[in-house]
Parts: sequence; structure tokens; C-alpha cells
Amino acid sequence: MFTDKVVFVTGAASGIGLALAEMFAAENAKLMMVDINEEKLKEHSERLGASYVKADLSKRADNKAAVDYTVEQLGGLDILINVAGVQTVSPIEDFPEDRWDFIIDLMLTSPFLLTKYAWPHMKAKGWGRIVNLNSVHGLVASEFKSAYVSAKHGLTGLTKVAGLEGGPQGITVNGVHPSYVKTPLVDGQIADQAKTHGISEEEVVSQIMLQKAAIKRLLNPSDVAGLVKFLCSDDASSITASQFSIDGGWVAG
Repeated sequence: MFTDKVVFVTGAASGIGLALAEMFAAENAKLMMVDINEEKLKEHSERLGASYVKADLSKRADNKAAVDYTVEQLGGLDILINVAGVQTVSPIEDFPEDRWDFIIDLMLTSPFLLTKYAWPHMKAKGWGRIVNLNSVHGLVASEFKSAYVSAKHGLTGLTKVAGLEGGPQGITVNGVHPSYVKTPLVDGQIADQAKTHGISEEEVVSQIMLQKAAIKRLLNPSDVAGLVKFLCSDDASSITASQFSIDGGWVAG
């Protein structure tokens, strides 16, 4: 389906980003894997026959450098998947200000910059796909996640604006909003929330993470990959500026 399409995936060294890289590699895409963890990037890119570039996407210069390198090495950029993210669980009064800046830079400013830099290459072809891996917290809020929720709500707005602007150019931009996915990031959240709330990790999963969902299970990264695959296909050519929840019914409640 994606033979010869140049696909740029951030956060590709683990979790959802890695699952998406594996999916696109299986579809014969020209894949650029992007992450700050060079050791894991090298390992997985060699396994998948993909290219990689180490980048700290919280730094503006690294965003442009990663896109420029991709275009130089692979001849363009057709599909952009913004996945990279982190989490800090803390009350607002105790939230480190430098951590706020880092999360906003990585999870909101970077998707904007990568979209900006990828845009001319997609526009020149009259075809492009951008999928922003958002979160259920891009639609609703939870306590102790001020920076994360703010970044994800901002990403929802960016997705809508970019989708409207891209439509006439053949560029679609959509958001995918999963609830908790079994990744190293979520494993860290479980431990942090257990400490914050003074409960066990098992209680965090049952009482916090799954409490609002009708389907009581954590998602797997592969659950997300199928929807992203569809949104990047020609079958989704009339879908843009839209938000898709994979949350077990959380937002409906």
C-alpha cells in the first residue's frame, strides 16, 4: 500500500512509534525512524531495513535537521507521524517549570515545526498524510497532568487548523486519541500515579486508567497501527481535520 512512500515516524525507538514503524516497513515504505535513543533506533532500523536519524525534538534546530536529512536521503517526505512524547504526573503547585517547557516543546511545538517543514514537499506532489498521535487527554482532562493535557489539547487545535489548510493541497491531517496503551511511557505513569495517589500499581490500572472506560483493558500498540494505516491510505482521502478516539468508550461517558 505504501511502496515508495517516504514515511517519517517520531518516537520510533519504542512503544506506539515502533509499532507504526514496523507496520510501515511491512508495507514497503521508505521509512525514516526518528528518536533520541540512538542505540534502540539503530537496533530496530537495522531489523526493519529502515533509515534513522537521532534527534532531540524538544530543540527547534533538530526538527528541521531531521526533515532535511530525510529529504536528502530518501528523496522527499510523504507521510508524517508525530508520536514522540513524555509524561510527568504532579500537582500544578509542584510542577517543575522547566519540565513544562520541555513537554510543550516536544509534544506541541515539534509537531508544528515538523508539519511546517514537511508541508512544501507534500504540497509539491499534491499528496500528503499527517497523523498526530494524540491522546484521550487531547479531548478530556485528568488531574496532575497539566503540561501533558495542555500539549495534547493544543495538538488537537493544530490538527484541525492544518487539516483545513491542507485539504486544497491534497494533504490530510488527522488526530488519533488512544486511551492508555501498554508502552514504556505508560509503565512509568503507573509507577508515578501510584506514588502520587498512595495506592498500588494494580489499583492505578483498575481505579484510574480503566475506571472511565467501558472496555476494561489497556490498549496494545498494534491497536493504534491499524487506524493510522487507514488514515494514511487513499481510502481516507476525504477525511481531514478529524479526531478519532480509541478509548474503550471513555469519552462517551
